[in-house]
Amino acid sequence: MREILAGMLLLVISMGFGRFAFTGLYPQMVSDGIFDLHAGAWVASANYAGYLAGALLLTWRHAWRAETLCRVGLFGSLACLLAMALVQGVGAALLLRFLAGVASAFSLVGASLWLLRPGHSAQTAPLLYSGVGLGIVLSAQLLVAGHSGGLSSSGQWLLLGVAALLLSLPVWRACARQAQPRQQHSAPAEHSQLPAWRLVSLYGLAGFGYIITATYLPLLLGEHGALQPLQIWAAFGLGAVFSCFLWHALRQRLGTSPSLILNLGLQGLGVILPALHASTASYLLSALLVGGTFMGTVTIAMAAARSSPRLAAGMTASYGLGQILGPLLAAALQAHYQSFSPALLAAGATLGLAALLSLRPRCNG
Repeated sequence: MREILAGMLLLVISMGFGRFAFTGLYPQMVSDGIFDLHAGAWVASANYAGYLAGALLLTWRHAWRAETLCRVGLFGSLACLLAMALVQGVGAALLLRFLAGVASAFSLVGASLWLLRPGHSAQTAPLLYSGVGLGIVLSAQLLVAGHSGGLSSSGQWLLLGVAALLLSLPVWRACARQAQPRQQHSAPAEHSQLPAWRLVSLYGLAGFGYIITATYLPLLLGEHGALQPLQIWAAFGLGAVFSCFLWHALRQRLGTSPSLILNLGLQGLGVILPALHASTASYLLSALLVGGTFMGTVTIAMAAARSSPRLAAGMTASYGLGQILGPLLAAALQAHYQSFSPALLAAGATLGLAALLSLRPRCNG
């Protein structure tokens, strides 16, 4: 259990803080004049590009040791969080968010290889991946406290970095105790009846589909003006915490294909809701639906690839590519239409396509 909790904390820091805290701070960084709305889209995509680069690097070799990936990912995430407190322009932000993306990919793949290897309990996956949502909740609450205390965006990054540093202590100890054997290379786990190319493709589409909401939700809420953006962002994260357990249970009961279809369908509905009707209820329901499904996609799909490190890395790379394209398309469509609605509708359609790819292929004969 200590190992699992350490893995969860690793994802709290590298994913919840290192990746997704930027979403909560995006509006304040624009307000502080660090960059404007459209430059911020490039900064967001730089993080996703780093995530892609890290995942691609991991596909080139099969002998990565899980504890090495975890240590490098943790150190890189902490360093980037603290360094963001010094950022005063777009260039430095682009570089640091890229490096933070590399670190988060190392952490996710490393933790997955460490804790989802054959022989571990079936309950390990939801416990591990719930760390992402927990990190979003904790970082959002820290940002609310920092905002109440009058901190600038630089002060907020420093606050997050110090908190992450404290949370990292149990992770370092657990990494030091690891004696991770080299991974055996085998086919995807028997639970999945989807071909590898489908898993890689639908996972990339899912990355594109959710990331527009996950990048711009506080900005959308700020434009609407009826909600406290950071608290709704916390609700997004809270949904992600519990969703890992829900979707893991559904996968065990229904199987990979039906649970992915349901997951991606609900996620698509959540993404398009604000485009259909801009109201307090639609924004809150969107946060809960997308927050309550996007980590479920990870839980289902990564469990289907748990015994194939190369497939897991390839899926992570595909997801990263989708995440790069999402904010860039959203920024271009927003500039043209002066609205995020077209981008949200495009993202919803992409998730619908991913659901279709999740259909179990027919067997001939």
